[in-house]
Amino acid sequence: MSMLTAEAIQQKLLDELDVSEVMVKLDGSHAAVTAVSDIFADLSRVKKQQLVYAPLKAWIASGELHAVSIRTYTVSEWQREKKLAMLS
Repeated sequence: MSMLTAEAIQQKLLDELDVSEVMVKLDGSHAAVTAVSDIFADLSRVKKQQLVYAPLKAWIASGELHAVSIRTYTVSEWQREKKLAMLS
């Protein structure tokens, strides 16, 4: 079984979702995903999570990916978030 990488997760999300940016941190079988896209603008928190989980289902089912934490931003939210991060 090949080792799952943050890059593989990132590429899968970029291929299957209409996102402008995806960042993935992988710690063993736990992934932290930050996704940026205006597709999230009018969705509930649950719908956003489901959208990002969908491409990862096979890895979750196989046990390669045990836990995923997801943060989603629209493009303008992300720009604001990055500005705030630079200020702190």
